[in-house]
Amino acid sequence: MSLTYTEIQKFLKEMELRKYPKLNISILRNITIEPITPYLQYLSYNMGYEAAINFGDYDTVFNDAVGGNIQLLNNSTDCVLIFVKLEVLSSLLTYSFPSLSSEQIESEITRIEGYINAVLKGIRQQTNAMILWMGFDLPVNPALGIFDSQNDKGQSGTIHRLNGLVQKNIQCFEHTYFVDLNLSVARIGVRKYFDHRYWHIGRAPFTKDALEDIANESFKFIRALKGKSKKCLVVDCDNTLWAGVIGEDNLAGIKLSKSSHPGSSFYEFQQEIVNLYHRGILVALCSKNNESDVWDVFNNHPDMALHPSHIATAQINWNDKASNIRQIAKDLNIGLDSLVFMDDSEFEINLVRQLLPEVECVHLPASKSTSYRSILTSGGWFDNLLFTQEDKNRGAMYKTEQQRSAAKLDFQSIEEYHQSLEMVVEINFADSLSIPRIAQLTQKTNQFNITSKRYSDADILDYTKRNNADAVFLKLADKFGDYGIVGVCILAYDDKKVTIDTFLLSCRVLGRKVENAFILKILELAKFRGCEIVSGEYLPTEKNLQVADFYHNLGFTSIDNSISEGAICDIIDNIDDHFHGKILSNLVCQITK
Repeated sequence: MSLTYTEIQKFLKEMELRKYPKLNISILRNITIEPITPYLQYLSYNMGYEAAINFGDYDTVFNDAVGGNIQLLNNSTDCVLIFVKLEVLSSLLTYSFPSLSSEQIESEITRIEGYINAVLKGIRQQTNAMILWMGFDLPVNPALGIFDSQNDKGQSGTIHRLNGLVQKNIQCFEHTYFVDLNLSVARIGVRKYFDHRYWHIGRAPFTKDALEDIANESFKFIRALKGKSKKCLVVDCDNTLWAGVIGEDNLAGIKLSKSSHPGSSFYEFQQEIVNLYHRGILVALCSKNNESDVWDVFNNHPDMALHPSHIATAQINWNDKASNIRQIAKDLNIGLDSLVFMDDSEFEINLVRQLLPEVECVHLPASKSTSYRSILTSGGWFDNLLFTQEDKNRGAMYKTEQQRSAAKLDFQSIEEYHQSLEMVVEINFADSLSIPRIAQLTQKTNQFNITSKRYSDADILDYTKRNNADAVFLKLADKFGDYGIVGVCILAYDDKKVTIDTFLLSCRVLGRKVENAFILKILELAKFRGCEIVSGEYLPTEKNLQVADFYHNLGFTSIDNSISEGAICDIIDNIDDHFHGKILSNLVCQITK
């Protein structure tokens, strides 16, 4: 955040936040944590939400969770933050550790584990909201002094163990995550993190710097929950991937090294970009350069960590970078707000920031080249709640997509091209293996997402358990390769009527008319279940305008501006008449019941 605490408070007072959708955050705590509110509200605003922050009473975590608190924990709650400070939960382990026997320590650990499990279970019985448990602080000056760190039985080892028990217990609850506050302490520094004076005055342990970092760390999870994580890193080349200007310094003159300064910091920066690639983040180049010079570095410099195979697309020319970034987004078929742009030139950053405000722009000053790697890793722009096989293969998939684009040039019509792809669609019901990817698609898909509803693993699992609902996914493969799971549909049944709660396709497969095959098989499934009427709702967003007429084009009748309805048999016949002969014959479609 570039604003101070006071500036954030002033900014929030001047903004009309009510026009934004609500983000309901509930906080259970045994400390005073209310001063974190402006940071949470400001981060919510930057994400396009109005934050409604609700606090439980001081030290009522157990009562709110186990006894129930409908004001804090309900179906509208988006996220629950739990602040349990060990000094309040267990004065024995924090203030009297040297006096405890091993049996007393074990007894206290057992009591705390029971408390953790009961709190998590109580919350989950009241709401499916994301739960973020803030980890216990490690002692800066352990009770046993220098002897404490000589084995794992000391105070530090015991608190490490308690954090491990939190991590173990959260695995039993869907959509529940551990936030390691010791990472925040390390980033801020202990002297700037804890406010001992206010701890004793009002049980408020954290400084404003600490509160800001804790809020940022929490929003890494919340951004991912709301599908706001970034998908692509766009980087400049000269003085960004290496020191120097390739057009002037030539291959031997630029600074790039695995071991020696100043080139080593650029090599480390590239290594971190490669790590992002293996996490499923797309990497693109945007450089004012002669293209042959740049690829000469990629292909021939011995200390390049980045290789051409890591690059999804590149705009290397003398055009303005805003235009080039627009083209990158178009090439990858993703929104501009899915991009993070990094450049050493403040001029280029300000230009893109002004012309493309949706793009997250990060200036990399030459004076801080040794910090490029930490700048990239600290932003949290690319954090996701899940890591699926599709993520791992995404970079390679985009390379395969380039092969498809090249092959398209050999055909005179799109129908002939589709026929040549030998597409195979497989439609299945959600199961334990597919649920993480299904949830991820609901969180990240924006363009072809008719309702843009965001669901967690727990939500999808709940749908699979209902007798009156189905969660179905679509996989697509062609002769070039396997896309994996790229489509999701959630159906809700009410007697002889079925409502399409969610219908989405990944942007990677748009333009193939696969959606028509998907909806046809979905309606055949609903008909098989005895339904006669189908209803679909379109919830418009800034990004899904291309599907505004989806139901209308299939033969649905509009009830109001958002809801359409029709007889299943009539709509199936309409799809057959308009699409089946042209499109569905271009692929093999299988559904497993």
